[in-house]
Formats: sequence, C-alpha cells, structure tokens
Amino acid sequence: MQLYVGRAVVVAAAGLAMLAAAPAALAKTKSVDVGTPVAYQKQLQRDLGSDANAFFPRTIAVNVGDSVKFTPRAFHSVDFPKKGGKALRLITGTGTKVAGAVDAAGAAFWFNGQDQLGFNQKLLKDKWGKKNSFTGSKSINSGLPFAAKPKPYTVKFTKAGTFTYFCDVHPGMKGTVRVLDKGTTVPTQKSDKQRATAQGKAAVAVAKGLTKVQPPAGRVDVGVAGVGGVERFAFAPSNVTVPVGTSLTFAMSTGSRETHTAATGPGNIEDPASFMGTLAKAFESPVFEPASAVYPSEPPGTFAGLTPTLHGNGFWNSGAMDAAGGTPPPASATVRFDTPGNYPFYCLIHPFMRATITVQ
Repeated sequence: MQLYVGRAVVVAAAGLAMLAAAPAALAKTKSVDVGTPVAYQKQLQRDLGSDANAFFPRTIAVNVGDSVKFTPRAFHSVDFPKKGGKALRLITGTGTKVAGAVDAAGAAFWFNGQDQLGFNQKLLKDKWGKKNSFTGSKSINSGLPFAAKPKPYTVKFTKAGTFTYFCDVHPGMKGTVRVLDKGTTVPTQKSDKQRATAQGKAAVAVAKGLTKVQPPAGRVDVGVAGVGGVERFAFAPSNVTVPVGTSLTFAMSTGSRETHTAATGPGNIEDPASFMGTLAKAFESPVFEPASAVYPSEPPGTFAGLTPTLHGNGFWNSGAMDAAGGTPPPASATVRFDTPGNYPFYCLIHPFMRATITVQ
C-alpha cells in the first residue's frame, strides 16, 4: 500500500511539472509570405506579367513569446526598426567617388566626382535562415536575400505592442505584427491563411486591370502600378511611333513600389559582355559599376536629343527611378528623338521589360 501511494505521488508530481511547462510548449510560430505566395505566382507572374510587393497577410497577431516565420518569395527584405523608426534606403553611397567614367566617344560623364552607388551596406548582412528576437527597442533586419534559395527568417516577439515592419527594397511595402499578452485570444492560423488567400485573389484582380492602363500621350510608364503593391512589369505602351523631334517622358507609375530604369543603347541586353548587358549586370553586385547604369546619362535638369551617335553609340539612360517621395532617384526622365529609326528600350534592373520607339 505504501508503494502504491508513493507511486501516485510521483505521478502527480510529474503531472504538475508538465502543467507548469505548458505555456512554453504552447508558443506558436505563424507564417507570412514575403511577396507573392506560391499559389498565385503562376497567375500573376507568368499569365499577367505582374507581381505583388506586399506581405501576405499584411497584418498578423501573435502572443508574447510567439514567433513569425517570414518566407521569401522574391527579392525582398524584412526590416523591423525600433518602434517609430523608418525603413532603410536601398541605394546609398559606398564611401568612394566615381572617377574616370567616360562614354563611348571618350567624353567624361557628368557624374564623375559623385558618390559611387550600391546597395545599402546595412542590408548586405544576410540573416535569411536565422532567428532573431524583437522587443521594439532595437532594430533587426533580414538583409537582402542573395542566396539562390533563401530560407525563412524567423522573429520571436518577447514584448507586447503593435509593430510596423518594412521591405527596404520596395518603398511603401509594409506590414504589421500585433503582439498581445499571453492568454489573449488571437486569430487562428486558419484565419490568417484565409486573409492571405483573399489578398492574393484581390492582387490577381488588380493585375488583370493593369493590362488595360494606358498613360496620356507623350508619356511612357515604366511599370504599371495598382493598389496593394501590385505592379505590371512592362512599359506602357510598349510600342510607340512618333515623328522626328518628339519628346517622350519615361515615368514611374503613381504608387509604384519598384525601382526601374529606361535605357537604350547597342548590344544584346542578355549578353553580359555587350554594352547593354554590362549595364544590366551592374545591378547584380553590391556596388553598381559601371556608374552609368544607375546614374542618368544626362545632367539633372537637362535632356538630350537622341541620335545613333549620342554618347558615341546612341546611349541614353534615365538612371534609377522610383515614385517614393524623399528618395534620391527621380520619378521621370525626358528625351527628344532627333533621328529616324527604331530604338529599343529596356529596364536595366528588370531586363525582360522592353519597349520599342519608332521614329519616322
């Protein structure tokens, strides 16, 4: 009898120990897609030539001690600044100056002496596949996903509060994590998935509408932006015929979260050894070299007459453009077409974006 009672006491004590450990065992990990979820990539990217620069779902709620797994679906970052902070700039100076930059005719480009530009060095430390804790008092950042198949970035939230986070690659792309006290009811993961699904369906509907958007005469949109961070990766219109002497403005679409260029010049952009291919390849490295890839070919406040001999080889470049206020890149650039011919234009950052301007 004593043995039985003793055994019961041991079992009861073990049960109490398990109950005491229950809160830690109940900690959950929720999921957020950083960019278009896999279920909608075929429709958006292949069928509609678009993508969604957004977090899916945009808002999520967890309890103190829970984590959120951020799964990368494209070239994005996850930036939690300290509470009240802002996103980082994607493109910054590298600490050196451009020197010796000349065009094909041997003339010096205007941006000699300007900052050499590249990806923000604070974003070069890749933390994808790792874990961080966040309280709101100190910033954390995933960095840029340079790996071929980056792994999720997991953040554990150890203090209650409402936290806004950003993608530093795409201005305006942000999400919210609400961290509630332990024991407070939060939406289920099933509910989170339903909201992400609704967001994905809405993105597809927006993308379908973007195929019909046409800007006013005299303007070519470089990318076509819609609500919710949806963007069609195309020039609109992609084929334009104009008389000699016409000026066209290449402009970022209102509300765009992307960075684009509009550039024309010799060579196959898919050949990294060609003139245009070299410029496109510059954006694949932490430092954008040659600088003529990211800087406008013409001095700020001026525009050129495009001919096959401009800069010695028919080169013209808008430079990096974005639609975000408060950032260095401009939102548009204008060029005049002075010689008849067919002029192929590309976005050097997204070389599959192409347009043809026919001058008669």
